[in-house]
Amino acid sequence: MPEKIAVVTTSSFVAVAVLLPLLTGCVEHDEPRYRNEPRPPAAQIVVVDDYDYYPSYGIYYSRNRHEYIYLDGNRWVRTSAPRGVTTKVLFASPQVRMDFHDSPEYHHPNVVHSYPKNWGRPDNSHHDKDDHPGNERGNGDKRS
Repeated sequence: MPEKIAVVTTSSFVAVAVLLPLLTGCVEHDEPRYRNEPRPPAAQIVVVDDYDYYPSYGIYYSRNRHEYIYLDGNRWVRTSAPRGVTTKVLFASPQVRMDFHDSPEYHHPNVVHSYPKNWGRPDNSHHDKDDHPGNERGNGDKRS
């Protein structure tokens, strides 16, 4: 039996090349047309933290976040109320405004060295009733 040989002519090749794209269909994608096209940046909100430190209790207060931060063993705790002391007693104790704007964890060894538990204001004055976290003050000490 003689073998059949398929002969592909140039015209049949061109016909397949033209018809093939028509048979594949179109699909729309939600992605950008060009993958290297830059996307607009997402909106970001940056909160700059300001802290007060209460050496007698080893507690930081974030005035912007309204939270208390303290070291409990080897872990840092962030909470809405101070531990072991009322806010009235805490706010009446000596405090110092910190001049760093990141997390207290990064500065705590230096802070404790500069402001030990028995630290008091150089003039031994206490806060006025309006001079506590949550109110704007301009007379707090700034030390790191």
